[in-house]
Amino acid sequence: MKGNLTFLLAAATVMVLASGCQTAGEHRAAVQDDSGDRLTVGKVQREIRVGMSSADVVSVLGSPNMLSTDDERREVWVYDKIATERVYSSSSGGINTLFLGFGGNSAGAVGGGGSSSAGASSTSQRTLTVVIKFDKAGKVRDFAYHSSKF
Repeated sequence: MKGNLTFLLAAATVMVLASGCQTAGEHRAAVQDDSGDRLTVGKVQREIRVGMSSADVVSVLGSPNMLSTDDERREVWVYDKIATERVYSSSSGGINTLFLGFGGNSAGAVGGGGSSSAGASSTSQRTLTVVIKFDKAGKVRDFAYHSSKF
């Protein structure tokens, strides 16, 4: 019976603590801007149509960065957006153990541990340029866009 009690006490006193790590994707999701007000190629493709009024364009895309006129004095609106993303992710983790043993008339404790850490960073830029051309009546007659990521 004493042997079983010693085994149960030793097994009950072994503690293992491990800290979890987040992946780089989880770190990025925590800081990423997912607001629906961003100007994207998809938004331009879905929302802008030939024949739209300038007021409708403003309600969808907001105010343009630049306004100019072509050689026939028709308005041309330019939306020029640049975004820089800097992502840094770091994780650390470790395992700590404590072993307590009881045997005979003496008690003993042995502790151990280890830890590790890792990190990564990335920087990228995205550009989106949208050009909207209006007719003399203030309706969209043509539009074009260009996006890049580097």
